[in-house]
Amino acid sequence: MTANSPPIILITCDELRQDALSCCGNRVISTPNLDALAAGGTRFDRAYTNSPWCLPSRCSLATGLYPHSNGAYSNFRPVSLDPELPNIYNQLRGAGYHTAHIGKCHYAPVPYSQTRPDATLPYDEFHTYYRSLGMDHLALQDDKQVSVWFMDDYARELEGAGYLEAYRAATWDRANAKVFPFPGPAAWHPDSWVGRQAAEYVAAYDSEQPLFLWVSFSGPHYPFDAPADYYERVDMSFDSRLADESEFDDPSRIHSASYHGRPLGAIDGLGPAPGGATKNYSCDYWHDLRRNYYANVAQIDDYIGRILAAVHERFGREPLIIFTADHGEMLGNHSLWGKDNCAYEDVWKIPLILQSPRERAGSISDALVMLIDLLPTCLAGAGLPYDFCDGLPLSERAASGGADYVFAEGEGFLAVSDGRFKLARVAQGERRHSELIDLETDPQEFVNRIDDIDYQAVAARLQAQMADLLMKRVLK
Repeated sequence: MTANSPPIILITCDELRQDALSCCGNRVISTPNLDALAAGGTRFDRAYTNSPWCLPSRCSLATGLYPHSNGAYSNFRPVSLDPELPNIYNQLRGAGYHTAHIGKCHYAPVPYSQTRPDATLPYDEFHTYYRSLGMDHLALQDDKQVSVWFMDDYARELEGAGYLEAYRAATWDRANAKVFPFPGPAAWHPDSWVGRQAAEYVAAYDSEQPLFLWVSFSGPHYPFDAPADYYERVDMSFDSRLADESEFDDPSRIHSASYHGRPLGAIDGLGPAPGGATKNYSCDYWHDLRRNYYANVAQIDDYIGRILAAVHERFGREPLIIFTADHGEMLGNHSLWGKDNCAYEDVWKIPLILQSPRERAGSISDALVMLIDLLPTCLAGAGLPYDFCDGLPLSERAASGGADYVFAEGEGFLAVSDGRFKLARVAQGERRHSELIDLETDPQEFVNRIDDIDYQAVAARLQAQMADLLMKRVLK
């Protein structure tokens, strides 16, 4: 830590599309507080997650390492983040920072098989584990569904207020298919709770230690459960869903089976789909799902405004502030929702805004950057070494012209992109898929070029990059 170590405020959303922000062109809602943050700093328009799953992407952000490097590569296998690894909490705390986390963590797989519709189960061991990563303060709201399955800090307060049972019932109700208005006052929605906790924590902070605070909203991740109070903020006349009903006639596409309801389909929205096929969702369903999603984003933007007001009131213009998401959401595009096994830009590309006294206000970068660049950005801002990271500080990454390639990983999934061409490979049990997309000629990503003779040199180049990535760590 140096005498000028800045407060560091990291704000993340779960499953937030880049194009959900009005500063990125969205007209369905307005996000004035995030727009103002971007206007006061740098917006990175080509930022990419390192995994289309929550746990691996969050662990990559926290460690500055690819999932195959930190070992936390799956939402489902027992591959929790190792507390002995350098991470954003223990590195900053070791340098004299007070480290606080409010909201979602998800650094360990959720025990899905234990969940019950009639009870919210104990969660103390997760709270203890998360603190062991280096947190001085933790107010845990570990995902919307987790908070009805397990008794985190938010669930405990929600139960005391008398709304937990109704939220649990709505979440478990299969007829809702993950889309419903929050069954309680808007102030008790999980994202309202996280935003309120964070703003109050910053306002009350009185330590001489520099503060690191990660505010982690679990929305707009499903269930799509915005408070009905926010529906009026959504203008669906500007909304349009991207779909081509012939796309999945090609069985080589990763989500052909999910669309048609065939065996081996694998995306989040498949479970609630009528007949087990996402093509069977109705237009009304997609309308309500998308409206709820955007309403939830508007809600989160309100609370980000409160947090930023508290930050500037307490710390002035000194802090390093980063806003991003762990990954995006299909949101009905390509007749899919969720993110599992997705290399579509809907999921892979994420919002990223950086504001600090060193940033030029209102700048926009088109450099290719990744989530693994955020920990080195924070450490560099605090004057600390980051040589253990796979990523680079955003300033260094941008100054070099950006990454040559970005990578996304997960259990049985690997994807690479140079910004124009992208190659995704799935090898999960009996599932085998390879997709090659040319974003210049096919920006809507409807055509798989993997067998096109004109693209074989491109495919070979991207395959070599995949091999080189893994060989550097696994076969070094």
